[in-house]
Amino acid sequence: MEATHRLGHVALRVEDMARAKTFYQQLGLTLSWDAPDWCYLQWPDGSAGIALLSPDYKAAGPHFAFHFRDRAEVDVVHDQLQAAGVSVGAVHDHRDGTASFYLQDPEGNWLEMLYEPPGGIGH
Repeated sequence: MEATHRLGHVALRVEDMARAKTFYQQLGLTLSWDAPDWCYLQWPDGSAGIALLSPDYKAAGPHFAFHFRDRAEVDVVHDQLQAAGVSVGAVHDHRDGTASFYLQDPEGNWLEMLYEPPGGIGH
């Protein structure tokens, strides 16, 4: 099976997007994607980030994401997990240039398997 590249981000549900963005920016994260229903903040070195999901965001709930270096790896891992009998969601190409799918680990935690284009989300 293909290996993930790194733990890339954690997604949190927040009630007040403006308050949450301000809080994480005060901790040194930089806003790199900002939409009405979700935003993405990264550490300055681009190593990892936090996705903030508004109550209106319905595509996913709280999760953590493993990142891949190449878009094709997402499809390979999806197919390998599916062949192993793991229930996986469909692969989606997202509006911010990423591609991913979701699944639950054996304990019920939500994971995202994600390709992020060079330069990060929204670049």
